[in-house]
Amino acid sequence: MTKEIVLTGITTSGTPHLGNYVGAIRPAIEASFKENIESYFFLADYHALIKCQDPERVKQSRLEIAATWLACGLDPEKTTFYRQSDVPEVAELNWLLTCVTAKGLMNRGHAYKASVDSNLENEQDADFGVNMGLFCYPVLMAADILVCNAHKVPVGRDQIQHIEMARDIAGRFNHIFGEHFVLPEAVVDAETALLTGLDGRKMSKSYNNTIPLFEGEKKLKKAINKINTNLLEPGEAKDPDDSNVFDIYCAFATAEQKAEMRQKFLDGIAWGEAKKELFTLVNNELAEARETYIELMASPKKIEEILQAGAAKARVKAQSVVHPAREAMGLVTFS
Repeated sequence: MTKEIVLTGITTSGTPHLGNYVGAIRPAIEASFKENIESYFFLADYHALIKCQDPERVKQSRLEIAATWLACGLDPEKTTFYRQSDVPEVAELNWLLTCVTAKGLMNRGHAYKASVDSNLENEQDADFGVNMGLFCYPVLMAADILVCNAHKVPVGRDQIQHIEMARDIAGRFNHIFGEHFVLPEAVVDAETALLTGLDGRKMSKSYNNTIPLFEGEKKLKKAINKINTNLLEPGEAKDPDDSNVFDIYCAFATAEQKAEMRQKFLDGIAWGEAKKELFTLVNNELAEARETYIELMASPKKIEEILQAGAAKARVKAQSVVHPAREAMGLVTFS
């Protein structure tokens, strides 16, 4: 049976939070156990360098994110789990693709355009603060995808453009040098929960409204108690469809639990009690993984061994893709 290659990248520039877990980590790991899927998971540490020039933060984030994925159930025996920077073929393919990519395509990248627009609004030079990493980010992302000829790439809606760019770049290469690359498809799961944060906006480090994933029960409880609510008193009916507490609860609850909590809201459950039930539900799901995470963080050597083994697997695939592409461009030996 030919398996479908699915690739997931995780940028190593911060500490994972509850929104990352619900929106990306949990569904990706669940999908990796399907028999018809060959999963590649990588730590996008090259991408982290675009916006983060703090070496200690990058170093710590790589460790924390690797430990998080492993603690949440990623099986390195069933998947290929590696650091981007441990697979030199990614950087090589990045250059090969750069040489066939039109600058005009990069001009349309939404991250670059957003920076330009912001600069112009502030009456600054259009390219103020823009480095080539930001400008060429879509080419590196294309290299990440094409280096293993991934068929599907699960992404948020804000990343669809980059998958379309990867298709354009792959198509251009194929047109010039022959069929080498699969044209990848973006996968946006409409049913995957997009978790709201403490203030009701999308949970994001940018908004400083996140709930920690593995920072301990006390911090988890403290964060949940900070979730914004209205002034309705105990006994007054509350709208579950207009509540951050209920929204987060649903991301962890069974259908039966959701129905029971919905009724409790309509019956006027106190906000303190609702938050207490939310904490219990979330903590019960995370407790075992949290213990594994703590053990892994104390054993960086074990994580390193897993990542090196994953890189060795990834390089076998990468070399089978990049070497023919090199030769097609004329980079051949004379013997």
